[in-house]
Amino acid sequence: MTQRLQIDPEFKKLIPPLTTDEYAGLEKSIIEEGCRDPLVVWGNIIIDGHNRYEICRRHNINFEFIIKSFPSLQDVKAWIINNQLSRRNLTAEQRNYLIGKQYQEQKKDVGRPVKFPQNEGIGETAKAIATEHKISRATVERAAAFTQAVDTIAGNVGEDARQKILGRDAKLTAKDVHRVAAMEPEKQREVLDKVFTGKAKSVVDARRLLRKEETKDAPPLKGKYRVIYADPPWKYGDERDGSTTGATDHYPTMNITELCDLPVSDIAEDNAVLFMWTTSPLLEDSFKVINAWGFRYKSSFVWDKIKHNMGHYNSVRHEFLLICTRGSCTPDVVKLYDSVQSIERTEHSKKPEEFRAIIDTLYTHGNKIELFARQPADGWEVWGNVPAVI
Repeated sequence: MTQRLQIDPEFKKLIPPLTTDEYAGLEKSIIEEGCRDPLVVWGNIIIDGHNRYEICRRHNINFEFIIKSFPSLQDVKAWIINNQLSRRNLTAEQRNYLIGKQYQEQKKDVGRPVKFPQNEGIGETAKAIATEHKISRATVERAAAFTQAVDTIAGNVGEDARQKILGRDAKLTAKDVHRVAAMEPEKQREVLDKVFTGKAKSVVDARRLLRKEETKDAPPLKGKYRVIYADPPWKYGDERDGSTTGATDHYPTMNITELCDLPVSDIAEDNAVLFMWTTSPLLEDSFKVINAWGFRYKSSFVWDKIKHNMGHYNSVRHEFLLICTRGSCTPDVVKLYDSVQSIERTEHSKKPEEFRAIIDTLYTHGNKIELFARQPADGWEVWGNVPAVI
């Protein structure tokens, strides 16, 4: 028969999508051999066989169906989930999503008769499902978090996003899904558009591309300045495979040649001071930039970040603020600050305002400019090619 049945969107969401090749193979089989497996319906609503129904309707092919009875909507969903979990061709993402859905539905069942006698409350739901599938409770809880993340994305971006994530068309990892779900809705759409259209090979890569697109070209450097404060966007070569994070995930970077070519020498007064941030891996290259800008190294501050970051050779918890001069530019105020300043780090790349206060205290007059500024500051002109919000 080819009668018209109903499709419930909520039920269909519980059906893992077929890949393009799987769908094409199913369609070819039905066209050549007919619809061999009956559909399953609850009343007049399909609960198994959505793809077969769609193909049969499009090609006017007869199909059979089996009617099942359930006492409630929750029982229907439970049957759909268990039926889908019995499939052998599920991807890891699809299986996790269904286990997460099972967790969500059984939490709703707390207080009703359920199939697990030990399931006495919400806290035992994960344990009961873990027992059924012979997996750990933690695995169930991770699956539930993954399901929530996928549903959040689908709610903001559209149902197509859910289908692509679970169908693995986009090849997103669970970590990618959680990253996207934590973003603002508009950012979710922008990132996934890059991934789904193939413009980016991963969520991390998409974020990098968007940051570059959002960055406005900085105006030409002009004017003359006695005090120059710089936090260069050093290029660390940490783009990796596009799936892990590094400096390029937070701002567009510049290589040493690009930094050396900046006309900082042209805007520095004959007697000027440069305070420039750098890190241990780039300490040697920093002097190439300092010299290219017309300055000579004099001393440094060490920012003790308190919190550790794992490096290749040691646990790194510091950055350097190099002090360099051109001509004669000793401090206006004789005040000796401790060369090591212990201030807990916050956001990536954000430098403590305490260091600007030190500079303002030592140098009380003359034009001041901050290069690669992320935000405006009183008494300073700012210039940079990175966004105001990183």
